[in-house]
Amino acid sequence: MTSIAVQGLPRWSLAVPPLALLVLAVAWGRDLGPVLLILVCAGLGAAVVAAVHHAEVVAHKVGEPFGTLILALAVTVIEVALIVTLMASGGDKAASLARDTVFAAVMITCNGIVGLALLVGALRHHIQDFRIRASSSALAVMTALVTLSLVLPTFTTSTPGATFSSAQLAFAGVTYLVMYGVFVFVQTIRHRDYFLPVSESSPVGASGPLEAGSPVGPGGSAGVGGSEVESGQESPASVGEDMEEHAPAPSDRVALTSLGLLFLCLIAVVGLAKTVSPTLEEAVASVGAPLAVVGVAIALLVLLPETVAAVRAALRNRLQTSLNLALGSALASIGLTIPAIAVASIWLDGPLVLGLGGKEMVLFALTVVVSMLTLSTGRATVLQGAVHLMVFASFLFLAVSP
Repeated sequence: MTSIAVQGLPRWSLAVPPLALLVLAVAWGRDLGPVLLILVCAGLGAAVVAAVHHAEVVAHKVGEPFGTLILALAVTVIEVALIVTLMASGGDKAASLARDTVFAAVMITCNGIVGLALLVGALRHHIQDFRIRASSSALAVMTALVTLSLVLPTFTTSTPGATFSSAQLAFAGVTYLVMYGVFVFVQTIRHRDYFLPVSESSPVGASGPLEAGSPVGPGGSAGVGGSEVESGQESPASVGEDMEEHAPAPSDRVALTSLGLLFLCLIAVVGLAKTVSPTLEEAVASVGAPLAVVGVAIALLVLLPETVAAVRAALRNRLQTSLNLALGSALASIGLTIPAIAVASIWLDGPLVLGLGGKEMVLFALTVVVSMLTLSTGRATVLQGAVHLMVFASFLFLAVSP
């Protein structure tokens, strides 16, 4: 799934994870001066690029949609650890940090990542196809999870404020895990073919499984999903991408090495993001912005690997992979983060605020409506990408200026 030599790993991809962890060790617990801040930011960027690289190696080995699932799960697990760490050290001020971070992750994935992937993909390929069944099913689960976890607590009466009682929180955690588990089962086993990239022999805007005889690439993933729309001929870039998609799968040793390095990169990404967070908090306080902006910044940093991977997939005319990454990350962020935070709240002091305010509910409702309209056609153009990005820009602006 990448232009690397699949028989081995390039030296830079082996060197970046330990170097990023070294930067993290040097910067951990220190006030960041100008030089150290630049070093941390450089390490963060390099770790993101390396994480995407190793995720693509693993994905090329296991095939879709397992590859996108691995990246989404890995980032979410480490995101949970970061949220719990910040909540443990933040006291009552961090009571709404989980809510702010999870909601920001939903808006980033469903509007920012989706919009950017749609826009760059359409600019290069004019029109891109994806599978309606896969995207609509992910959107349905995501809507249910967000409503039950972030909207419903605002209206419950068992406890004061936008919180769940202990019994409600336990029930909610089990419910979210069941919904997410069923989705993963459908995505990877029962209806895996719904989530494969659209191949040239599939029906345009395929809403169902691949037809019999459609070509399947290495690891079970379908071939490149796009002939050039207008001319019907592939550009040299498209031919090169097709060769990359059909390159031999990496060996077990290379794939396992990349999997281990992927986790090291993600640990470095989250650790460096936490190291930068005090500087972000100071910047937020200096401009008089709400504390919720910190949650947005954390989500933006943690989701950088998915963003880069989704954009690269869209540029290769594999929009279904981009949607799998974006919507899968949103689902993992809710379906795993909230239950984990619910368990951690047993040992954490202070309330766990989950319910959204009116402004956030309006933005979420708009996101659901726009996403339904976008994902109901099986085809995407520049227009859909621009609309999602404008909704995302509105979210960012209102987060800073509520």
